[in-house]
Amino acid sequence: MADTYDLIVLGSGPGGYVAAIRAAQLGLKTAIVERELLGGICLNWGCIPTKALLRSAEIYHYMQHAKDYGLVAEGISADLDAVVKRSRGVSKQLNQGVTHLMKKNKIAVHVGAGKLAGKGKLSVTDKDGNTTELTAKNIIVATGARARDLPGAPADGKRVWTYRHAMTPAEMPTKLLVIGSGAIGIEFASFYNDMGADVTVVEMLDRIVPVEDADVSAFLEKALTKQGMTIMTKAGVDKLEVSDKVVKATLKDKAGKSTTTEFSHVIVAIGIVPNTQDIGLKEAGVAVDERGFLTTDATCKTNVDGIYAIGDITAPPWLAHKAGHEGVIAVEAIAGNHPHAMDPLNIPGCTYCHPQIASVGLTEAKAKEAGYAVKVGNFPFIGNGKAIALGEAEGFIKTVFDAKTGELLGAHMIGTEVTELIQGYTIGKTLETTEAELMETVFPHPTLSEMMHESVLGAYGRAIHI
Repeated sequence: MADTYDLIVLGSGPGGYVAAIRAAQLGLKTAIVERELLGGICLNWGCIPTKALLRSAEIYHYMQHAKDYGLVAEGISADLDAVVKRSRGVSKQLNQGVTHLMKKNKIAVHVGAGKLAGKGKLSVTDKDGNTTELTAKNIIVATGARARDLPGAPADGKRVWTYRHAMTPAEMPTKLLVIGSGAIGIEFASFYNDMGADVTVVEMLDRIVPVEDADVSAFLEKALTKQGMTIMTKAGVDKLEVSDKVVKATLKDKAGKSTTTEFSHVIVAIGIVPNTQDIGLKEAGVAVDERGFLTTDATCKTNVDGIYAIGDITAPPWLAHKAGHEGVIAVEAIAGNHPHAMDPLNIPGCTYCHPQIASVGLTEAKAKEAGYAVKVGNFPFIGNGKAIALGEAEGFIKTVFDAKTGELLGAHMIGTEVTELIQGYTIGKTLETTEAELMETVFPHPTLSEMMHESVLGAYGRAIHI
């Protein structure tokens, strides 16, 4: 006899486990199905362990520059195995935390591969081949996505890596090629560069981190180049020849010139593929878009009654916090609570390279394309006392406003700890704040957050410290 629930969540990543907890809070009998580790890719192989790696690299960077702070540190070295071990320990701790939350909220956990098996049915096959049938009126699909392989040179875990291989390397790269300059590619480029590798980044578009504001992209390229990286934009990879010891990469630069260079390792970061295979979507009649991602309405419902989808298996942006928010929306809709739809322009994005990047809303170019007359403020870190005291005076904060209404359209930051600052602007956008409220807000001194105020003032010709 099948186990019966009010809701089954397929996948336990930041969307899935959040959805399950919210469902339990609302009194729904809930089950979650996970084929690997609770917490999904983000907690075990993505967001969290990469931040642990980057923190180690950041400290190593500061140790190497101790004299800038009047300190003496000699014989500095890095132990890559120990750095990775710490990262894995952080993930393990949080995995145990999610396990505790499932027990606390009385959520049934079924470990195995889940598959839609008819209306309101989902089968779970464990590692021994045993199958259990679950039933529920509603099912949330939250199976996430995986790294896209480079055509002709699939990742082998030895010389050609995805993000997952790059998190648990068998050896330290000496000369590293990173293909793709989105958040994942740039974060690993930054990590390995700080750890001592010779890093080259290849991006096919005309600038790195292409989803960010053009000013941020330009600043980051200069910063990374100053740190010793080679950045190639409007460039491509014609061929990879992989051997036991090296990878020969034929790269074409923006002028169309091809050169062949040997690298010890390659990280491929050219996007993701949704995990839609072997979970019964086609048989259930669930619609997907031209790229294979599931299509949903404002409440995360698919075209099939009783089936919802959240997270990286759906439309972008592909961010953990977006997935979690979608999980709550879907569950609230299932419970009949009429949740508000999520506005993609109010979803912040963060990249934890060195320097960090954070943004929310429209870039200046996108705002103009949308027909807005804009007012733009830009305040540099060098004008902020806290940034100077920290020894982190490189970066800026940029704000974009509707010149007619004063609506905050977007905010874009690059510099130390901006991933912690961006939420101030995100709250402002969600509350539909104008420049007037932001100008009248008192920011504490001395803090980095004062730059947020100054950038707003700057958009209206009122900046104080520049």
